[in-house]
Amino acid sequence: MLQFIAPPMPHYIVSGEDIYSIGGKHANRSNIGVFDLIVVTRGSLFLEEGSMALPVPAGSYALLRPDRVHRTAMPCSEETHFYWLHFQTLGRWFEAEEKPLPPSLLETEPYARIEYFSFYLQRSGKLRMPSLVFDAFRHLLQLGTEPSPLALYKQQQLFHEILLHLQEEDETRGDRPYERVAEKAAVYLRRHYKEPLSYQRLAEELHFHQNHIALCMKKTFGCTPLGYVTRYRVEMAKRLLIHTDDPIGRIAEETGFGSFPYFVRCFTKHVGVQPRAFRMEHRV
Repeated sequence: MLQFIAPPMPHYIVSGEDIYSIGGKHANRSNIGVFDLIVVTRGSLFLEEGSMALPVPAGSYALLRPDRVHRTAMPCSEETHFYWLHFQTLGRWFEAEEKPLPPSLLETEPYARIEYFSFYLQRSGKLRMPSLVFDAFRHLLQLGTEPSPLALYKQQQLFHEILLHLQEEDETRGDRPYERVAEKAAVYLRRHYKEPLSYQRLAEELHFHQNHIALCMKKTFGCTPLGYVTRYRVEMAKRLLIHTDDPIGRIAEETGFGSFPYFVRCFTKHVGVQPRAFRMEHRV
């Protein structure tokens, strides 16, 4: 899958449609500099990007990277109609195998003016409700015949709706089993972060062995249950340091650290400064 960091959001450039007769081939291209989203309405395209096969039957889509070579793996065996869309982003993006720890738990800024987030798009997939996507492409093409600032603005809005639909399509397929276990564990840890962490209680609550839960969290979030709850406690402590006048020792107790020295060590490790310095830096 491709992971995009936003803002800024990816922006729409241009779109179109094409029909290939039997034996037709998609053009071979290299490093075109834009993302290429292809949606097939009938027939099939048989594409390759590097060594990755990307077959696109009717009612499916493929997302091609801007920095790779893509080509036709096999000519069309039937008449094939498809929509294409080029877009690009000024933000960061990269290939990802797993969805990492939510950015809100990794940010060092406690009260950012801009809320950054990640969204994910699979490289290919079958559309659960293809008619919605087909209608959106038809509307995009219609807006392209109206040379006005309002039409351009509507195109960007419609493009973001398409991206949202593709992401929701992926989510409706259901999370992998280990992700469901990890998410349940994360919910439990956030609810009980003020209490001492008990792996036995966590196992009893989720009805899984504690080692299995730890493996699921490591695979999903990149950390153990202890690492997850520690980061969450630090985030809660950052809020209290900024928005209350509570003594630091009391904040350590309120956020589940148990002892003041342990709180200072954890906070300094994750934030880079001690709690007192952090409070002075972010208080007027």
